[in-house]
Amino acid sequence: LVHFWYSFFNGYSAQTVYEDWFITLYNVLYSSLPVLLVGLLDQDVSDKLSIRFPNLYVLGQKDLLFNYKKFFLSLLHGVITSLIIFFIPYGAYLQTMGQDGEAPSDYQSFAITASSSLIFAVNFQIGMDTSYWTFVNAFSIFGSIALYFGIMFDLHSSGIHVLLPSVFTFTGAASNALRQPYIWLTIILSVALCLLPIIALRFLMMTIWPTKSEKIRKNRQKYKVEEEKWKRRQSVFRRGVTGRRSAYAFSHQRGYADLIASGRIIHRRRASLTAVLGNNLAEIRRAEGNS
Repeated sequence: LVHFWYSFFNGYSAQTVYEDWFITLYNVLYSSLPVLLVGLLDQDVSDKLSIRFPNLYVLGQKDLLFNYKKFFLSLLHGVITSLIIFFIPYGAYLQTMGQDGEAPSDYQSFAITASSSLIFAVNFQIGMDTSYWTFVNAFSIFGSIALYFGIMFDLHSSGIHVLLPSVFTFTGAASNALRQPYIWLTIILSVALCLLPIIALRFLMMTIWPTKSEKIRKNRQKYKVEEEKWKRRQSVFRRGVTGRRSAYAFSHQRGYADLIASGRIIHRRRASLTAVLGNNLAEIRRAEGNS
């Protein structure tokens, strides 16, 4: 949608807000891995709590986690974010003088400011949506931001411009733009306006109308203490009880207790038919044959 707002100012031409390479690499390198890891590793509650509270599955059965309302709220969130990403840098660059006395309000500096604001806002938003943090999640978010700046400085270097001057046209734009404190303040303001309303709204929702999973996450330390108490109580009841149980009769002679405890009497092998009947087995079979 940032391109849509930009079309009102570029004469409805095909010129894009961002650099062409940024558009190519955005969904491939800059924002794909954090989203993938949230889908693979994130969890509202632990596996033990999900078994303990089966009512958590009712939300998915009633389509409360994804429905038309959720879809249009996400769409509205995207529209507001695009307005902030475009119009905050646009307003900041209207009448601006850089630290070196030059006006940084050129197209390339504007594109770098908007793209940097987008990268920070999207990756920090993914961090806000993460409930179960791991080293892999944190590395993917901050690694995506570092990868963006690393690739941007490489694509804007003079060395790669010499190889393909018609393809890499932002020569020195990143180093010239990002050394201006004014641009960093614009990026911080854009990211703050994108994230602070969401933080305030979620805090209000969790305080006034918390969901079932949020209540469980809030009390998970309490549930952990209860589980530890229950384990200690079971260990007290089982203390002093041997693993092998038997019906040993105290009237037996000495030595039977050792036989029973060893299992040699309980698990005695079944004797064969020949050993039991002996010589009578042949007579029994002969009688059956005559009959």
